[in-house]
Amino acid sequence: MKTLKTWVTVPDNSDFSIYNLPFGIFSVNGDTPRAGIAIGKQIIDLAAISDLGLIAVNASYFRQRTLNEFISLGKKITNKVRLDVQRLLTVENSPLKNHSEVFVSQQDAKMYLPVHVGDYTDFYSSIEHATNVGKMFRDPENALLPNWRHIPVGYHGRASSIVVSGTDIRRPMGQVKTNDMEVPVFKASGNLDFELEMGFIVGKSTELGERISTQEAAEHIFGLVLFNDWSARDIQKWEYVPLGPFLGKSFASSMSPWIVTLEALEPFKVQGPEQQPEVLSYLKYEGENNYDIKLEVGMSSSTSEETTISKSNFKYMYWNMMQQLAHHTVNGCNINVGDVMASGTISGKDESSYGSLLEISWGGKKPFELKDGSARTFIEDNDTVTMRGFAEKDGKRVGFGQVTGTILPST
Repeated sequence: MKTLKTWVTVPDNSDFSIYNLPFGIFSVNGDTPRAGIAIGKQIIDLAAISDLGLIAVNASYFRQRTLNEFISLGKKITNKVRLDVQRLLTVENSPLKNHSEVFVSQQDAKMYLPVHVGDYTDFYSSIEHATNVGKMFRDPENALLPNWRHIPVGYHGRASSIVVSGTDIRRPMGQVKTNDMEVPVFKASGNLDFELEMGFIVGKSTELGERISTQEAAEHIFGLVLFNDWSARDIQKWEYVPLGPFLGKSFASSMSPWIVTLEALEPFKVQGPEQQPEVLSYLKYEGENNYDIKLEVGMSSSTSEETTISKSNFKYMYWNMMQQLAHHTVNGCNINVGDVMASGTISGKDESSYGSLLEISWGGKKPFELKDGSARTFIEDNDTVTMRGFAEKDGKRVGFGQVTGTILPST
């Protein structure tokens, strides 16, 4: 990655460096939402610089309430827009220096879900997480189910309840049955959890019956976001046999507002873990397809400042995004621009890197403390969960900002 210098002020350790330039949807003072690119503490109004003739995409694509139509133009165009903006922010005689009106303070902006999500799939691709769950609920000696090392396990989630970072989440109600109950009861979830995940945004649609190979997958991935798959563990425990997650998951998922492009993350690619036994031919891939993205989770409450409770990394994923997309479409399932594919909980190899409270508190058996000394096993009312992520190499940083949500009492 060559060294770049921008004339825009960018704070040290900013997620939104000149090497990043993620896309999002914003508004200011209640005006119409539109597309922007983040740089430092500011947003560049893409419609405004298009009106100035500085990028070769009609401003109408940037005056949409989502990025779907812009993404549909294809990577040849979307990548050029990002690189053109990067050039405008680095050249000494940039015409943008005379147009301060195209810059908006992020502090003054309201952010929106960046895409219309037509479909959402959640995978289960961390071997550490799957092993921990298997040890807790099945067999400590044979924690993984027989299919786990052969297929990227996933389920189809609820797209309508994906919300942008900062949206409050109402504690869900549902059926709960503990081992000492003869029949279930209807109540608010008492075992509310987060799941530290990343999601990728589909950038190229396919037709029904079409398959995507691992070699082609990157062309169908526009970029990545932080993703919190909120989970009601007690509701989920009662309902998940025989068909899997339903009400325990569908009440809400939170997504960060900025989409970091796959191209911006190219320098941070690393080799994934060895896969044994050997995978079937359609899941084989070449090169480095995992990403070294540092992740962390903080929890705060009405009485306690934020406590860091997990530090993990996206590089731990056993099944990578290319394999997930190849498996998702191998049966001919079509995908559409804006679809979200989430990674599943990202856990590392030790307790400090577990990606859910289910693991951190080991099913509620190991309470942990916030900074004010209050104990937690699961999320309580008015607790806030904040996730952050960034990649860094050779002094160059590309980050995602954060995804945050506060739990409100059930009604």
